[in-house]
Amino acid sequence: MLRGLLIQRAADEHVLLLTMHHLIFDAWSRDVFFQELATLYAACARSVDPTQALPALPIQYADYAVWQREWLSGDVLEQQLSYWKQQLTGAPTLTELPTDRSRPAVQTFRGAQHTLSVPPGVQASLAALSQQEGVTLFMTLLAAFKTLLYHYTDQQDIVVGSPIANRPRPETAGLIGFFVNMLVLRSDLSGDPTFREVLQRVRETALGAYAHQELPFEKLVEELAPDRSLNYTPLFQIVFSLHSASAAVKESGGLELRIGDVGNGTSKFDLTLNMLETESGLNGVFVYNPDLFDAATIERMAGHLTTLLAQIAAQPDAHVSRLSLLTPAEREHLLLPVVAGESDPPLVAELVATWAARTPAALAVRCGAEQRSYQELTTQANQLAH
Repeated sequence: MLRGLLIQRAADEHVLLLTMHHLIFDAWSRDVFFQELATLYAACARSVDPTQALPALPIQYADYAVWQREWLSGDVLEQQLSYWKQQLTGAPTLTELPTDRSRPAVQTFRGAQHTLSVPPGVQASLAALSQQEGVTLFMTLLAAFKTLLYHYTDQQDIVVGSPIANRPRPETAGLIGFFVNMLVLRSDLSGDPTFREVLQRVRETALGAYAHQELPFEKLVEELAPDRSLNYTPLFQIVFSLHSASAAVKESGGLELRIGDVGNGTSKFDLTLNMLETESGLNGVFVYNPDLFDAATIERMAGHLTTLLAQIAAQPDAHVSRLSLLTPAEREHLLLPVVAGESDPPLVAELVATWAARTPAALAVRCGAEQRSYQELTTQANQLAH
């Protein structure tokens, strides 16, 4: 479950590759591991007994496992289950995110990545908005991501998974092991709320989930017994996370250190957005399954997200239906007249037919209380034409 490989690239340059199984390791463990590795290396460099370099741990992971098993039973277990059953009753089985290809019969878990960055000014405005509304930056970014999904799917019941460190006891802070748990965060975006209203709904959902975070996700799936399929994960298929950049170890025993991740070409879910808060700004990585999405689609989605975040920062009281996803380049392409000599743009009817074939159930037209999906629009238009 743990493998290390040291590669010497030059007399004064090495790369240490470490592969850890998730059964024994999580993101929190990574920070603990590298801090301890640096401390031990520095001790060895000074010819100090490394066994004396680290403080004794108050407990071991086995102690935590025993405590969790004894505590999570009886009334406590029933209370946790009762909350989640009530929270997830009637939740959609699948988030209908438009894909470039049909979903394979069996999930492949192939993965690719696309990075994005949020301008510092937008990040500062989002942080200020979070403070005004009494929420964390995580909640604000999650609300924005759910607003993006609302526009992409036309679903008002949005379910997203999110990892939580799940280390409520201070004794667990220095332990290496698997503590992380997945929370199912369900939000209602019905009624065309303003973004501030969405933010408060997300806040309420998140706080309730935090108060019931100890129930293991696999136990929740077992108890809910949702309809299962080999081609998508149960309860949610989209994940969001926010991490703060850890204080990277920069020097140890004469070594200059730089720590980084290596992509492994996998995606556990249809789509994951990992945001990272650093001293220099807010960065993000979309991890997606290329069996479902083209790289160009995810690149376009990243542009839509950064555009949406800028609008939210400037207009938090706007209704979510009025928040546009169009990037400046897309808006210019749609609004500018065709330049003389260029080929004619496709007819609107052709564009509608293309979307009707790709996402027939997606909303095409809304006028007051009336609305039509792309399939309904093309069917009725054809009937009228005939």
